[in-house]
Amino acid sequence: MNTHSSLLYAQVLDGDPRMKIDAEGYLRADSWPGKGRAVFLGDVAKAVLRFLGPHDPPQFPSELGYDEQRWELTSSSGDVSVKITSDSYWGFGLFAKCFYNKIEITGPLTARARCIHDVVSSLGRNPWEPFWLRRFERVTGTKSKEHLRNWMDLVSWASDDMKSQIGELEVRVNDLESSNGDQDSLSRASLALEEASAALIDRNAPAVERALGRANSALIEADPSTQVLSSEYASIEIERNHKEDDSIPFVDLSEE
Repeated sequence: MNTHSSLLYAQVLDGDPRMKIDAEGYLRADSWPGKGRAVFLGDVAKAVLRFLGPHDPPQFPSELGYDEQRWELTSSSGDVSVKITSDSYWGFGLFAKCFYNKIEITGPLTARARCIHDVVSSLGRNPWEPFWLRRFERVTGTKSKEHLRNWMDLVSWASDDMKSQIGELEVRVNDLESSNGDQDSLSRASLALEEASAALIDRNAPAVERALGRANSALIEADPSTQVLSSEYASIEIERNHKEDDSIPFVDLSEE
């Protein structure tokens, strides 16, 4: 796998959503009031754009042909960019499942892996498994085992990264337990890490992130040194407020 880019092929099963391309070649919602050509984005491309993160409006660099599901689009989000090509590989493109997507994603490995991990999770199926294996291998020039490896290398990378984050927080829990950390906070942290592990098994990355956030917050509360720093900061603020109060001249208005 290239350290800067990944090339993946996916089986399309659903042609929706139906969208529009405006006069400048940008993707628009089907409800967009301006004039535009209809295009069927498909379930795979929709998932890729969703998990790419906040991205530039996808653009179609070339005119569509007669088929609204044959197209090429590009988009980017920060350091990550993607190019998706949709084309049929059997059946003359008469059905949505006649199509495949060629996905070229470039950028940091962590970002690419997380995007693809979430795509696979959201689809609820293995996108590298084609409807017609021989035709798929012939058109892509790649055997099924290699397709599987290309996808799973990224999925596994993202899973291992999240597992590593969980492990780091578990070490912090153990360290604080041996240094008289707040037990109630540590119990909350441990529970959140259990939830993170369960969500990771389900490939639910957003749930993993939420659980890690709760665990981290609980560990901050459990850490005695954090509490000392907070107390010192509070004391400094109180002292500063007293000095500001002392510097304000007192004016007695009771006579008036």
